[in-house]
Amino acid sequence: MTTNAYLSFLAIGVALVLIDGQVIYRSGRRYLENSYGDPAAGASMTRLVTVLFHLATLGVLALISTINLGGSDLPGVVGRLGVLLLILALAHAITLGALARIRGEQEVEAVVQRGSRPQPRVDPELQAPTVTPVPGQEGRYPDVSPSLENRSPYSAP
Repeated sequence: MTTNAYLSFLAIGVALVLIDGQVIYRSGRRYLENSYGDPAAGASMTRLVTVLFHLATLGVLALISTINLGGSDLPGVVGRLGVLLLILALAHAITLGALARIRGEQEVEAVVQRGSRPQPRVDPELQAPTVTPVPGQEGRYPDVSPSLENRSPYSAP
């Protein structure tokens, strides 16, 4: 591969990585700001994940640039770009998974910090039934409703 083909692959690859990283950063910042009470904290977490994405994918780009794919310049560049795009898709999915996990942990933390509200204790005997008992079934809480065809509890044929 000639120097021009090598440099064009690196330029296209770096542009793809930077564009994808910016998409992740901007979308991830809005995604995490909604779950954090402090928008700056959500932006900070997104920045950390995006920096990791950039470092990993630029490292992979450097490694792919050294692999010999194809004899001439154009097939070699196209082959490398194809491999790079597949790896970018995988890295993008992993990054989205990391952002989703961070948001899930933030939501759990918010629920824990709010604390559970004490529920008033109600004696089960004084509480009204949650469903109306079906004729022919014993107790206040029937197990199943009768089927519409047979007007009896569900059964296997």
